[in-house]
Amino acid sequence: MINTESPKEIIHHSSVSPALKSIADKVFNGERITFDEGVTLYKEGSLSFLGTLANFVREKKSGDKVFFNRNFHVEPTNICVYSCAFCSYSRLIKQREQGWELSIDQILDIIKKYDGQPVTEVHITGGVVPKQDFAYYTELFRRIKQHRPDLHIKALTPVEYHYIFKKAKMTYEEGMKAMMEAGLDSMPGGGAEIFDKDIRDKIAGGKCSAEEWLEIHEVWHKLGRHSNATMLYGHIETFEHRIDHMERLRQLQDKTNGFNAFIPLKFRNKENQMSDVPEVSVIEDLRNYAVARIYLDNFPHIKAYWAMIGRNTAQLALNFGADDLDGTIDDTTKIYSMAGAEEQSPKLTTQQLVELIKGVGKRPVERDTLYGIVKDYSETTFTNK
Repeated sequence: MINTESPKEIIHHSSVSPALKSIADKVFNGERITFDEGVTLYKEGSLSFLGTLANFVREKKSGDKVFFNRNFHVEPTNICVYSCAFCSYSRLIKQREQGWELSIDQILDIIKKYDGQPVTEVHITGGVVPKQDFAYYTELFRRIKQHRPDLHIKALTPVEYHYIFKKAKMTYEEGMKAMMEAGLDSMPGGGAEIFDKDIRDKIAGGKCSAEEWLEIHEVWHKLGRHSNATMLYGHIETFEHRIDHMERLRQLQDKTNGFNAFIPLKFRNKENQMSDVPEVSVIEDLRNYAVARIYLDNFPHIKAYWAMIGRNTAQLALNFGADDLDGTIDDTTKIYSMAGAEEQSPKLTTQQLVELIKGVGKRPVERDTLYGIVKDYSETTFTNK
């Protein structure tokens, strides 16, 4: 039997507590929920309650559209001066024989493999090493743009920029302006981890602080450019730490309106210093997506990064607030496969992404990095099954 009840009718069943009903009323009325109400959602909200609310918000923002793009990754190195406890990807400089360090020419060779293909974005990020410095990246960006001017460069996190600019004795403003002039188009959201200082020191000590991460994004936004934001969840943090993280992002977005999307990143426990910490369930993944969609009311998009949580969970997340699946990726990232993610060879064709989205009754829309619409696939039928 089909349930014809509206979201408001579903939420106001007698089984829902007065506190949750009050939060629901605020969401339905377009009012911002508070820090404490965000924590209450995590602690008391059932999966169905959170999903109903998050889907309401999602549909107000994106209707039935789900976005994806045609992209690939370049990881210049997995050698890193930092040793984050959660990371399965990086190797210390003394472990160079276990990793890679690509030259600019080697990266250009990777870029050239996509000549003639309809990709719109290259995503560049990796470890932090001294020789991949300010001169290295400004030359890299210039040469990519010289070779393929239309290819959007989304590159490097504040962790990388903080190190590069400090080594070059530059301010964030000077450094980010120079990167933009060299060809940088936007920034990914990595390196945020958890902003709480105590947790951050335990899992990612030595990297740029939360304040520095936020400042670099603010500088970038003031240059008129956009970026994404992430949160690493499901390890030793509490629900309060998650809401604190999202609250800081929400405040910066109020100030700059420069974030395009929020991407929850699930902690994976294989081959790292935190292998004794169990991973959270898929249920918790979906609850986390839903709370993020409800709390981050000023973020246009919530991305379910299928390469990290697997295509099946990402597909489920489309009914819990997410409206973006990232892109084709083309098996060009090792960051999550090395940590034990379900997708050991992350690669999806446009057809596969379209069919995943249609499989949950949504409308597949190819976008560019800044969410300009490239093509609506809702009426497209593929013949090569």
